[in-house]
Amino acid sequence: MPLRPARCYRRIDTPPYTRKEYIAGVPNPKITKFDFGNSKAKFEYQLDFVVDERGQVRHNSLESARMAIHKTLSSLGEENYFFKVRKYPHQVLRENRMMAFAGADRMQQGMRLSFGKPTGLAIRVKKGDVVFSVFVNEQGLSVAKRALKIAQAKFPLPSTIMLKKNMKKDGVNNGNSTDNRQ
Repeated sequence: MPLRPARCYRRIDTPPYTRKEYIAGVPNPKITKFDFGNSKAKFEYQLDFVVDERGQVRHNSLESARMAIHKTLSSLGEENYFFKVRKYPHQVLRENRMMAFAGADRMQQGMRLSFGKPTGLAIRVKKGDVVFSVFVNEQGLSVAKRALKIAQAKFPLPSTIMLKKNMKKDGVNNGNSTDNRQ
């Protein structure tokens, strides 16, 4: 059966369902790698992908946005950026599958045993949560902004791009930063 639209899972209307050791048949997350680029270097700017609403995001949407960001940033070269996915899909999504063809009404059970079977994973986010972070220098800033704009189109919840300039003294990041909403 095809995937249901994201609107079916976007709202948080059920309690957390995360204990995988008690759930049989939980699929593996589609997203497997969380850090990209040069993690050792110190960069001037940090761009954060911040969610503006509370909700759920399926793991295939998260992977799609990750691929789009990484593909765009790879034009800078692996040494000129660091990209981090900050959320891991823990929430197990369930679906009570219903058949939709002629004669299906005589085959399915309807609401009997309607708890549902595991079909995927999701992340639960609150307003203001950071999902992705990109660290670049000034020459890669426009490419990083474009990458996060592309990811906004692949995300089911409204989001904002936050720009922070890291203040450095003697090559060490002292923790001070300035915020700028994009």
